[in-house]
Amino acid sequence: MKRWMILALALLLVPALAVAKEKVNVGLSDVIKTLESPFQKDAKGEAAIGDFQGDFFQESRIASLDRLQRGRGRVAVKFDSSRADRVPLAMFRWEYDQPTTQEIVSDGRTIWVYLPENRQVIQSEIDFTAESRPDDPMTFLTGLGNLSRDFLITWASPNQDVEGNYVLELRPRRTSAMIRRLIIVVSRDAVLGQPGASFPMLSTTVYDPNDNSTIIEFSNLRVNRNLSDSQFHW
Repeated sequence: MKRWMILALALLLVPALAVAKEKVNVGLSDVIKTLESPFQKDAKGEAAIGDFQGDFFQESRIASLDRLQRGRGRVAVKFDSSRADRVPLAMFRWEYDQPTTQEIVSDGRTIWVYLPENRQVIQSEIDFTAESRPDDPMTFLTGLGNLSRDFLITWASPNQDVEGNYVLELRPRRTSAMIRRLIIVVSRDAVLGQPGASFPMLSTTVYDPNDNSTIIEFSNLRVNRNLSDSQFHW
């Protein structure tokens, strides 16, 4: 009986020891590399992410009013890395089903916001000054391959969530009116190189200087579907 008890205890300890070993072996630089590498210009083959699409959940908090607003919908993003002298051009489409139906579309140069309830499209041009200042933290979306250039990256506290994914805290290297700090949850499976874990970023939380926050969680993501440029025009 005692032998069976000892064996059962040993089997229970094996997963715990494996987790402890994983925490020791995975360093901050490993997680940063996992996050940045797929979006860098020299990424090759299946390791490179040229586009992605999927579902998202968003929760925004207005600190002064202590008010939450939740939304969800679909997102598609495509990167154009052909311009060697500039950061990649990021094209995107956010389609909200909640709390109200709306679309935010950009070809990287122009943004269109469509509000069906108002039967209105708001068009504005993107300010390219950020491209002349590659260390500006507002290049977050187009600078996913060079986050460590734009941000000081450390472990968040705690540095893992309940599922074992890794949590990073990023602070802009230069003062920004939009971002005070940024929290990114990086897929544990992607860090450990598990099959099928092609997209490293599970969620982002942006805090502005007024402590307002917006969290976006991604799900059902598909990468490198050769999305058409026409999808990012209004």
